[in-house]
Amino acid sequence: IYEGEEDNIPPVTEKTIGTKRIKNVVELEIIDNAKVKPLPFKEWSVGEKKRIEILQMSMLRPRMAMLDETDSGLDIDALKTVADGINRYHNDENGLLVVTHYQRLLNYVKPDHVHVMMNGEFVKSGGPELALKLEESGYDWVEKEVKQKAGV
Repeated sequence: IYEGEEDNIPPVTEKTIGTKRIKNVVELEIIDNAKVKPLPFKEWSVGEKKRIEILQMSMLRPRMAMLDETDSGLDIDALKTVADGINRYHNDENGLLVVTHYQRLLNYVKPDHVHVMMNGEFVKSGGPELALKLEESGYDWVEKEVKQKAGV
């Protein structure tokens, strides 16, 4: 959604999406049918917006999706709901690139791979244990490692 277009988003209804998909998504409890409201998008809470991202992903079913800081601004209940939606969506036939700065989301969404990006480049890769090490020790050790490899 681009700046200024928030008011042009059609409400989520059976007509705009399709009865079967709405019922399937509501059954997944990503978003409560009673909470689908005809308010301008800019008036929705952060949690509602993040849930809508997961709703869109679940309905559009892309083979690859990028979720950028999906955990940002979420309380613990919303975080668990969003994580559950991510886990229900992800399978062997699709891929997710989940960008986060915190371990918090990864307590509920188990990554296959973890990559660290600095200055636009991937500088470190590993499994879920890398995220735990980053949470424990921060990023300084990665930056030092990168500098050592570069001879700086």
